[in-house]
Amino acid sequence: MDSQAHSYLSGPTTPPLLEETIGQCLNRIAKQYPQRDALVVRHQDIAWTYQEYLLEIDRLATGLLKLGVKPGDRIGIWSPNRVEWCLTQYATAKIGAIMVCINPAYRLHELEYALKQVECTVLISAEQFKSSDYLEMLDQLIPELKQATAGKLQAANLPHLTTVIRMGQGKTPGMFNFDKVCDEGGVAEYLRLRELNKALNPHDAINIQFTSGTTGSPKGATLTHHNILNNGNQVALGMNLCEQDRVCIPVPLYHCFGMVMGNLACLTQGAAAILPSEAFDPETVLETVEAERCTALHGVPTMFIAELETPNFDEFDLSSLRTGIMAGSPCPADVMRNVISRMHMREVTIMYGQTETSPVNHMTARNDPLDKRCETVGKIGPHQEVKIVDADGNTVATGEKGELCCRGYSVMKGYWGEEAQTGCAIDEEQWMHSGDLAIMDAEGYVQIVGRIKDMIIRGGENIYPREIEEFLYTHPAIQEAQVFGIADEKFGEAVCAWIKLKKCTRPTEEDILAFCKERIAHFKVPTLIRLVDEFPMTVTGKIQKFRMREHMQMSLKENINA
Repeated sequence: MDSQAHSYLSGPTTPPLLEETIGQCLNRIAKQYPQRDALVVRHQDIAWTYQEYLLEIDRLATGLLKLGVKPGDRIGIWSPNRVEWCLTQYATAKIGAIMVCINPAYRLHELEYALKQVECTVLISAEQFKSSDYLEMLDQLIPELKQATAGKLQAANLPHLTTVIRMGQGKTPGMFNFDKVCDEGGVAEYLRLRELNKALNPHDAINIQFTSGTTGSPKGATLTHHNILNNGNQVALGMNLCEQDRVCIPVPLYHCFGMVMGNLACLTQGAAAILPSEAFDPETVLETVEAERCTALHGVPTMFIAELETPNFDEFDLSSLRTGIMAGSPCPADVMRNVISRMHMREVTIMYGQTETSPVNHMTARNDPLDKRCETVGKIGPHQEVKIVDADGNTVATGEKGELCCRGYSVMKGYWGEEAQTGCAIDEEQWMHSGDLAIMDAEGYVQIVGRIKDMIIRGGENIYPREIEEFLYTHPAIQEAQVFGIADEKFGEAVCAWIKLKKCTRPTEEDILAFCKERIAHFKVPTLIRLVDEFPMTVTGKIQKFRMREHMQMSLKENINA
C-alpha cells in the first residue's frame, strides 16, 4: 500500500515511552523538583510544592491502606475540582486501586448505575456541588448509611460498597471524614506503600472513565498507568512544558481533559497545576491567570469565548500566557485569532481524541499555521497510528471521507465488564474505531467532518442520544422519544427531543423538562422539547433524525427572522 496515497500515518517513535507507574513518576519528579510549585487550588487556599504534595498524597494512600483498600479495588470519586480530587487521583495510583471518575453533575439514577457497574467498594464524596446536595442524595440512595458503622456499610442496593468518605468538617452517620482518613496510616502502611511502589505494573488498570454508549448506558473505559501517564507526557511535550510552567486548569478533573491533559501533563515535567475554582467561571479564570502568572490555559472553545467576552477582560494582565489546549469541539477562526492576540497564547494547540484513547491521539504543533489549528485536529501523536477506513474496513485515499481509527499505547484495555462492547470498539488488529468521520490531507493533517454514531457534543461534553431516550422512557406518559443535536452558537450543539405521548396523557413540555432536571445531569437535559404525533420515517419504518434536525433548525431560523 502506498502510504502517500492512502489515509494512514504512523507517529514519531521518539522520545521513548515511559515505563513506570504514576506513583514511580511522582516519586521521581518530587525528588527532582522538591521545592517547585506542584499544586495551587485557589478556592481552597492551597499551594504545595512537590515535596509537600507527595507527603499529602502518601498520607491519604496509607490511610486508604489502613481501611483495607487493596490493589484492584474500585474507588469512586464524586466531586468538583478540589484538592481532595487531586490527592485521590495520585493516592489510588500509588496503592494500585482503580479510581472511578464520577461526573459531579450526575443525579441519583446515574450515580447508582456507575457504582453498580464497576462494583465500587469505596466512594469519596464532596458535600455538595451547585444545586446538588451530595450527602442528602447519598442518604436517599443508601438509607442504611444512617445506622451503619463507618467502613462496615451493608447496603441492599449496593452490596459491594462498604465505605463512604466525605469531604468537609461536618460529621455524617456511616461516613468517614476525608481528613481523618489521611491521619490513619501508620508504620505498617508506609512499609506496604513502599512495597507496592516496586510491585505494581505500569500496565495495571488504574482508572475508569465513564463514556456514554450507543446502547443507552454509560460504559467504563478502563485505562492503565501506561495509557494515561504516557498520554500526559505526550501532551506536555507537544506544549513544550517544563518545570517553570504553570498550567491553569478550569476544565473538570473527572474528565480526561482535566486529569490527564492537565494534572498528569504537569506531573511528567514538574510543572505546576493551578485550579481556579470548583467549576468554570470566566472572570475567576482571568484573575487566576494574572495572579498566578500562568503560562498555559486549557479549555473548550465555549470557555475561551466566555473569557474573551468578560466585560472587564482588558483589565487583566495575561501577558504570562504562552500556550494551552483548546479541545472538545471545533474552534472558530475568529476565536483562535483572539486567543492568540488578545490572550497572548501564540503557541495554543488543538488536540483531539476520545476517552478510550487516554484521550489524545491527534494534536496540532505549536507553530502550525492558523488554518491548520482551526480546520484540522493536527496529526497523529508519537507511538500511535491512524487510518481512515470505509464501511468495509478498507483504508481510503487521502482526501476521502471515512471512519477514523487509532492504534497504539493509548488505546484502553476495554470497557469494564463489557466484552461484547469492547469487541465492537477494538478490532482484532487492535484498532480503536472512533465512530467519527474524518478526512486526511496529503500532509497527514486530519479534519473531523461528522459522526457515524449519532453523538452530540455540547460544550465539550459527549452526549449519546440513546442514553437520554432510555431515560425519557421512564416517564409514565411518554410512549416514544427521539433525541438529536442541532447547531447552537454558544455550546456547539444543543440537545433536542421529539416526544410522542401515550393516549389520554397530557404532560406539557415544561413538565417533561422538570422531570429531566431532577434526575439527569444538566448538560443532558434537552434544550428544546417538541410534542409530536408522529416521526418522519423511511418506507421501511426507519426513523429519520436528519429530517427532524432540518425541521427544528428551519423553525428556529423562522422564529429569529419573524
